[in-house]
Amino acid sequence: MKIIIAIIVFSIMILFHELGHFLLAKANGIRVNEFCLGLGPTVFGVQKGETKYSLRLFPIGGACMMEGEDGDSEDNRAFGKKSVWARISVVIAGPMFNFLMAFVFSFILLCNIGFDLPVLSGVSEGYPAEEAGLAAGDTIVKLGNTRIHFYRDIRTYAQFHPGERVPVVYERDGKRYETQLTPQYDEEYGAYLYGFLGSTERTKGGFLQNLQYSFYEVKYWISATLGSLKALVTGQVGVNEMGGPVAIVGMIGEGYEQSVSYGFFAMFLQMLYITIFLSANLGVMNLLPLPALDGGRLLFLLLEVIRGKRIDPDKEGMVHFVGMMLLFALMIFVLFNDVRRIL
Repeated sequence: MKIIIAIIVFSIMILFHELGHFLLAKANGIRVNEFCLGLGPTVFGVQKGETKYSLRLFPIGGACMMEGEDGDSEDNRAFGKKSVWARISVVIAGPMFNFLMAFVFSFILLCNIGFDLPVLSGVSEGYPAEEAGLAAGDTIVKLGNTRIHFYRDIRTYAQFHPGERVPVVYERDGKRYETQLTPQYDEEYGAYLYGFLGSTERTKGGFLQNLQYSFYEVKYWISATLGSLKALVTGQVGVNEMGGPVAIVGMIGEGYEQSVSYGFFAMFLQMLYITIFLSANLGVMNLLPLPALDGGRLLFLLLEVIRGKRIDPDKEGMVHFVGMMLLFALMIFVLFNDVRRIL
């Protein structure tokens, strides 16, 4: 059951991503030869007009295959025949649709369970927050230059700024105050802590407030993903700690097992939460300026805008091919890490 749910989650994210490319391609008059879910041999396919819609054997991945996308084509409706801004809109639509899906799912989730406001229920004795005079009822507004919307924003900020002295803006009885805190390392938790204690209560807002906090929810996961990438690049997190498909399936399975005993609806909300995180993560990763990813294609298109002429499609295609091979090598490495952790 865990594998089936993981496949469903992956399929929804990828389908929505490719749907973004598909809809913008159609809107810009680009010929779409095939729209498929999965990789490998075709299990089922139907031709509708100029486009073949198919399901492939391995249910991970998918594609919106456009005429002339990775090479030259004489077709007037080929990808390369369209204006550079039309092509940019098609390429960027995939990640944007991932963010859109995360937003919609966030709205559904928050309408049902509410959100965790950064209001303190108290402070821990002997920690910097107590020494600075913070108390129950205070609302954390900013840490450094980061606006705080959820209580979990505090934990994430401390994770990515370990041991740093930080300006803290908080609100008490409608007035704002500022202090400086240096987090204290806690051996038991293995993390730097300010000494804040958050409330377990969640706030349920109205329609407009839920829309607002759905935006903050997506922003939270985008920021968390970018923070993780920065930690990886700077060596704060080791390459061996990277997780891949096996780790993600494990996370989905764990979420399923923890929630299924509370009923179908609780399981559904837990899967929504995981899908929000994964969809926002997929959107960010696809925008990285690396060959074969949407971000790499965007980089070539922006270079075309600057140069005033298109880079040779065959040379660009070769760069993306090499990038794809490197990505496959990285996936194998990450998969090996996942298996090694399990064993």
